[in-house]
Amino acid sequence: MLVKEVTTSRRFTAQRGSKLHRKIALAGFLFVLPASLFIIVFNVIPLIYAFYLSLTSYDPLDRGGPRWQGLEGYGDVLGSEQFWSALKITAQYTFEIIPLAIIFALGLALLANRRIPGIGFLRGIFYLPRIVSLTAVSLIWLWLYSRDGLFNYIGTFFGGGDTPWLTSPDLAIHSLVIMRVWKALGGNMVLFLAGLQNIPVELYEAAKIDGANSWNLFRYITLPGLRAVAIFVVTTNIIYLFQSFSEIYVLTNGGPLESTMTVNMLIYREAFQYNRMGQACVIAFLLFAVIFVFAYFNLRLMSGRGGKR
Repeated sequence: MLVKEVTTSRRFTAQRGSKLHRKIALAGFLFVLPASLFIIVFNVIPLIYAFYLSLTSYDPLDRGGPRWQGLEGYGDVLGSEQFWSALKITAQYTFEIIPLAIIFALGLALLANRRIPGIGFLRGIFYLPRIVSLTAVSLIWLWLYSRDGLFNYIGTFFGGGDTPWLTSPDLAIHSLVIMRVWKALGGNMVLFLAGLQNIPVELYEAAKIDGANSWNLFRYITLPGLRAVAIFVVTTNIIYLFQSFSEIYVLTNGGPLESTMTVNMLIYREAFQYNRMGQACVIAFLLFAVIFVFAYFNLRLMSGRGGKR
């Protein structure tokens, strides 16, 4: 009789535990459901539809709707000189910015990591460009670069002439680089600052006891300690900069003479000026493939040699 009661009690406890587990699982599902629906509706479904459009020839003004053409559109884009020119300009733009943004951001992080009066305020000033809208920043820099803007005023004051910052095919891309480096400093600085504060202070103290100078501390402790952070910063910058659009659209609109025609600008023109939605989707997926390759190898580097010290 006693054994029967114990068995019944255990079964009852198991049933209560099972019901409680189901309730917890249901509550978790209900919490996740809104975000999941948002991602499915606004990310997954448009992505699938865009891939379908990339396999068609589609003009929104054509009442016939999308016409299936398979991989023919990919072949046409890969054989287009305009696409390869845009990809080259995008790569030039990205890899001109990254070294400068890394070096200057690391310098700011080293300064912001010092214990000096007012350092909290300085950190906020350094980070300010990161939180300002890229479009708003671009409009400000459009005035700075204009013929009557601040840069030409300073140049004229010191005896120089007007510089065609945005109207010269040779200068336009570099002018965009200067603006974009300034915009990227704040975000990169915060990441490097977090990395610096993660390096054990004991390493510096032990090295100083052994007679290491400032350069040796930076070379043999700071740089190796920031390796993983640096690879992460490079990866995220590549992903972000390869998709640059707002600043180019505001400042140059792809000109002059298509000297700043990046891949994203090309996608915009194909989709919204020439109404070739299918071809625009093809270029978008090819851009995704290029970004994926760069991100993959950088993450491999970070999880491989980057994790060994």
